[in-house]
Amino acid sequence: FQAEDGIRDVERSRGLGDVYKRQKIFRDKLTYNIYSYIMEINLLSGALGAEIKRISLKDTSKENWEKINSLMLEHKVVFFRDQDISSDEQMELAKHFGPLEKHVYVKARKNYPEILRIIKAPDEKHQWGEGWHTDVSYNPKPTKVIILRSHKIPPVGGDTMFSNMELAYETLDNDIKNKIKGKKAVHSSLGAAAFTENYKEMQGNGNLEEYSNIHPIVRVHPETGNKILFVNSMYTKKILDLSERESDEILKKIFKHQERLDFTCRIKWTENAVAIWDNRSLLHQGLSDFFPGRGLGYERVMDRIAIEGDEPK
Repeated sequence: FQAEDGIRDVERSRGLGDVYKRQKIFRDKLTYNIYSYIMEINLLSGALGAEIKRISLKDTSKENWEKINSLMLEHKVVFFRDQDISSDEQMELAKHFGPLEKHVYVKARKNYPEILRIIKAPDEKHQWGEGWHTDVSYNPKPTKVIILRSHKIPPVGGDTMFSNMELAYETLDNDIKNKIKGKKAVHSSLGAAAFTENYKEMQGNGNLEEYSNIHPIVRVHPETGNKILFVNSMYTKKILDLSERESDEILKKIFKHQERLDFTCRIKWTENAVAIWDNRSLLHQGLSDFFPGRGLGYERVMDRIAIEGDEPK
């Protein structure tokens, strides 16, 4: 190596002992630099999820995004700690996934219309995003990917859980599979109040209209070809071409099935952490386990960017 040759030239006059010492330091640094670029992947559960180490999200190049996207498609949700990225860097990374969404009901950050700042006040016992759901499944093109970045985190409480909807479909009772084959369901947005009324720090953007869209109950992932159970207890209201009673009975069974713990993983947040997940393939929920003497009394602040998806098929 040229650097090592340079060290050798400088040190010749100082004796062989010093030369060997400097060469060893060079080799140690070279070994460290090579090792630091090898990603470490730790699975979060047997069902889905991985925590990734030794990768920087400040690198918003296409090459780095391709690694991240591949990991996300494999694990459904990937988690990165110690990522002190700026809002601009979070935006640049997100743009690789596709067009960015603006939330239908919630006011975004000033100067960043695609970033929602999600705040739980210190005295609040509930947080935005609680309850199992798929983000904006009521849209004509539900969200493709979410990038969530933490700023302030309570010492305990407020973890995020994820559930694998590809596994949920694979393990679904055959009788239910037959009943929902080719069927579609109605997803409702619930209206603006559902997103702001019970969360004092979340402000509406002025839109009050409630609307709905129809999507297949089983959708096919556009990149992997895998089948996904695409309903959720928060927004899915009715299966078309079935009586209300039969629709309710089937959906109740599906919702219970989706919440099986063996389909899930759980992320414990720390400050400057980032989660990136495939919103098409899973459900998620933010836990509101904020109780006196534990998580209650602390602020929780997150920045969320959503990438527009495609029409489910």
